[in-house]
Amino acid sequence: MSTELSTQVDMMEADKVSLPVGLSVFVVVLGLLVWGGVLSYQWLQDEQRLPVQNIVYSGQINMLDVEGLESLIRQQHAGSFFAIDVNDVHKLVEAQPWVYSASIRKRWPSSLYIHVVEQQAAARWNDDLLLNKYGESFDGKLANSALPVLFGPGGSEKTALTGYQHMRALLRSSGQKIQQLVLSERFAWTVQLQSGITLNLGRQEYIKRLQRFIDVYPLLKEEKKAINYVDLRYDTGLAVGWADAFPISQAETDNNTNN
Repeated sequence: MSTELSTQVDMMEADKVSLPVGLSVFVVVLGLLVWGGVLSYQWLQDEQRLPVQNIVYSGQINMLDVEGLESLIRQQHAGSFFAIDVNDVHKLVEAQPWVYSASIRKRWPSSLYIHVVEQQAAARWNDDLLLNKYGESFDGKLANSALPVLFGPGGSEKTALTGYQHMRALLRSSGQKIQQLVLSERFAWTVQLQSGITLNLGRQEYIKRLQRFIDVYPLLKEEKKAINYVDLRYDTGLAVGWADAFPISQAETDNNTNN
């Protein structure tokens, strides 16, 4: 009986000794794991150990300054392959003027792949911007461009581009092309053709009025005189200003402004 009691006492004393030892070992192991994790994180973040060596572009790229963009990415997102946040790079790339959309992905061990869809300029807008084919303005630069020039109040970009596209399609049969289109604050249309003729279309039924010009243009050419402008802001008929005649009077312009 005394032997069994002595054994139980010895086991309890052993448990009391092993508990602190086990706890100490656990704390040491946990500390080693945390320390190893910190070292691993620092190693992964170290650009010198795992740098982004290649930035690979894809897509039809004509206007984007690829070298400038790559330099910007490396300046603003310096770090290792693991440290770079593709969402941040995506925002940076899509902020570039000639980028319509982009997709970014990493490829192990050291490459960043960037697919770019460029803006497609359809017209100049108010002398300082461009319009893409969706009627969205962007701050792109073009030299010696043959794009038409559109003017209009802020917020009318899509309206102006849609009007231009409809007029261009209608004029195609007559061989005339639009050089400049102005949409006034009152949303009245004025079109300057590449031939030098100015068309005053007013606000209402501008497509029908343009068709009226197309219908009568062969007769106007028979006059063998240069046309300065054609005022179509009438319910029926039109007024023609010849290049060697006096320009339209201000009073006549004011009378037709609301048409």
